[in-house]
Amino acid sequence: MTPRTGPLRLTVNGATHQLAVCSGALLLHVLRNDLQLNGPKYGCGLAQCGACTVLIDGKTARSCILPVGGLEGCEIVTLEGLGTLEQPHPVQAAFIAESATQCGYCVNGIILAATALLRRIPDPSDNDIRQALKYNLCRCGSHNEVLIAIRAAARAMTSHMPVVE
Repeated sequence: MTPRTGPLRLTVNGATHQLAVCSGALLLHVLRNDLQLNGPKYGCGLAQCGACTVLIDGKTARSCILPVGGLEGCEIVTLEGLGTLEQPHPVQAAFIAESATQCGYCVNGIILAATALLRRIPDPSDNDIRQALKYNLCRCGSHNEVLIAIRAAARAMTSHMPVVE
């Protein structure tokens, strides 16, 4: 089967985009190159590191291996779609408050995986958090701060209170 070329309709961060792209184009490339969304990163290109993680219909997905042709009708959310500079999502706010990142390369995937986790399990155990993040590679040594940030975000989301007091 030959991949078709646009127009393709993708819903990303709440906006619908008509794109003239090949249906076999990878979502990561379309997000970064066509839509100028730089939250998802190219890490390994093999869906092994988590840097390219996005949410598709609320579930984590690796955008580096997903052809866009099968994503029409899906709701795609990137890091940019979670919150704004003025009003970050509680997970984003918690990562900022807890300084839970160093280089920033893996944080896109970790924040999106944490967001999906907290939607499924509002008060996760440390084991739940570790399981949700087990496919997100981070070499900075921020693991303890990441756990603290996700716990803080869970508290903020369940109590509807801001992360920073």
